[in-house]
Amino acid sequence: MRKGILGLTAAAAALSLGLTACGGDAGESATPQNSGSASAPAAAAGKIGVILPDSKSSPRWETADRKYLEEAFKAAGVQYDIQNAQNDKTAFQTIADQMITNGATVLVIVNLDSGTGKAVLDKAKSQGVATIDYDRLTLGGSASYYVSFDNVKVGALQGEGLIKCLDDKKVEKPIIAQLHGSPTDNNATQFKEGYQGALKPKFDAGDYSEGPEQAVPDWDPAQAGTIFEQMLTSEAKIAGVLAANDTLGNSAISVLKKQNLNGKVPVTGQDAGVQGLQNILAGDQCMTVYKAVKKEATAAAELAVALSKGEKPAATGSVKDTETGRDVPSILLEPQAIFFDSVKDVVADGYVSKDELCKGDFAEKCTEAGVQ
Repeated sequence: MRKGILGLTAAAAALSLGLTACGGDAGESATPQNSGSASAPAAAAGKIGVILPDSKSSPRWETADRKYLEEAFKAAGVQYDIQNAQNDKTAFQTIADQMITNGATVLVIVNLDSGTGKAVLDKAKSQGVATIDYDRLTLGGSASYYVSFDNVKVGALQGEGLIKCLDDKKVEKPIIAQLHGSPTDNNATQFKEGYQGALKPKFDAGDYSEGPEQAVPDWDPAQAGTIFEQMLTSEAKIAGVLAANDTLGNSAISVLKKQNLNGKVPVTGQDAGVQGLQNILAGDQCMTVYKAVKKEATAAAELAVALSKGEKPAATGSVKDTETGRDVPSILLEPQAIFFDSVKDVVADGYVSKDELCKGDFAEKCTEAGVQ
């Protein structure tokens, strides 16, 4: 496991230092607008538009990303508009058009797929609007920057976590099922690369058997439940589930509960939200991956503010667009694997609160896990 999550990574720290001068002038007050924006009368910056993807695939987009982006923009005293496309590609493009028409000089997007994302990015570029791919890289796109986590590492932590959980349970030659993320999400491709890379030596050696695997369209939890139920019907001896995020993992757990198999079959995840952490505390999910969204949102906001002021901030690395071969200037943050005994780290970092996590039956489990 990497070192603690309470400090900024070197990449985020370097970015923050490089953009210290990008905040609003001291003493300026940001006034919230009805659209979810803040303005400072004397701020010498353009308006920043942010398009989030949905609120179903993961609760993080509304509970974490929106909150932290708003905090960063308000602190910088810039005008901003954050909207959610709710998994509607037409709405995504309409929102982008409206933001540009309304004066956005920087556009930050979490694409629904690379095709839609590329169309939005290219149109923005043609109109002189700077762009940032946030969390998901748009393949074939033209984003000025990309801010995310090391997604292959996220997947590797999931694969390594499942191995640890199976070792702890002393499961011999387990059959592994895989619930992949959306086939239109490049992140899902990178997660898969990471966890299949971690699991490959076990499969090659015959220690594990490859069971059913399938991508879940749009990360949809209802479809994930149906898919996993079919997997369990076709292969009743599934002994481990590599679920690409906590939402898919919870869908698998719901099916396992019907067969009284929850807690007996290790399930992975990522996002470290309340539901995933409670599943870990209950023993139904073996691990998740924590991505410090506040650091990601702050890094993206600092880039956006700098771009809105006509600056050209330096990135700390790059990621290759596999479709165009372009090296996209990037900021990549470090993820952390979370097990029962490290749930407390996520609470200590402020990502979830003890009050919301440790309600009711989970109070005793939180005490056992050392949650303060």
